[in-house]
Amino acid sequence: MGSSRVRVAVDAMGGDHAPAEIVGGAIKAQQELDVEILLVGDPQQIEACLAQHPTAPKMEIVPAEGVIEMTEDPVPALRKKPKASINVAMKLVKQGKADAVVSAGHSGAAMAAALLRLGRLPGIDRPAIGAVFPTMVQGQPVLVLDVGANVDCRPKYLEQFALMGTVYAQYVLGSEQPRVGLLNIGEEPNKGNELAIQTHELLQANERIPFTGNCEGRDVLSGDFDVVVCDGFAGNILLKFAEAVGGILLQILKEELPRGKRGKLGVTVLKHNLRRIRSRVDHAEHGGALLLGVAGVCIIGHGSSDAETMCSAVRSAQEAVENQVLDRIKESLPALSPS
Repeated sequence: MGSSRVRVAVDAMGGDHAPAEIVGGAIKAQQELDVEILLVGDPQQIEACLAQHPTAPKMEIVPAEGVIEMTEDPVPALRKKPKASINVAMKLVKQGKADAVVSAGHSGAAMAAALLRLGRLPGIDRPAIGAVFPTMVQGQPVLVLDVGANVDCRPKYLEQFALMGTVYAQYVLGSEQPRVGLLNIGEEPNKGNELAIQTHELLQANERIPFTGNCEGRDVLSGDFDVVVCDGFAGNILLKFAEAVGGILLQILKEELPRGKRGKLGVTVLKHNLRRIRSRVDHAEHGGALLLGVAGVCIIGHGSSDAETMCSAVRSAQEAVENQVLDRIKESLPALSPS
């Protein structure tokens, strides 16, 4: 690729605050991380944003036309707009001109574009969106997947999620012996619906998956698990609930701090601590969610991503590439149960 640095194609037009915040995050990433950014989108709009940062490093702009709107049905829209920014970004990875894609746009469109342009890894029936959450144990996050790619699942899909999650936890999150849990309504193996019961049997039988048993909702953020697998329906509810709780906690902290001069003094004294609290409770601080199971590294950012969050998303992409997550997942696939 002409460069030893990880090259990340950033969908500059995707997200609630695109392109200004996306470009700002790309600049921050190229300044702070050892990466090379390719900004994909409308050249005029991107150049106007770059002009607001006169000291920004030079970045390549890859022209694209249009964006997939949140109200559009992903697959028809992708076919109707072949030059849309997310399509062009995925094509760069397919052609080997970029190592990863980061987009804060339509998550369904990002997943569909990845499937259409990059394809699935052999042996993977459905890709999964994995989100990293903070836990009660500092420095020990938990990966939850799927958080929205697959509303309806079969047991073998969840087995595949567990295997991919194990690899990601080992090589990116730094868990030497990841503990994999199955989201359920009780600890006992016979608890839950038919999907949970059958999945429990598959995970328990697979020696490659370090399965430790069922994980109840209250245990997800306990630090007792490194990977939690579930279908996309339950996972997305969990994701949105966690986002709300994090926001509420921060709001309560602001409201409950003393008012007046004492309050101002308290905020000044606690500013660093409040920032650290935010980074621990807000899972958006981890950047975005990795789409596992496609033949390329793809990070789906939050629609409301600001520059800071986009920089974190680029970092997640960089870590996945440098730790050879795709190759390691491919090596693990023979351990899956026959379809």
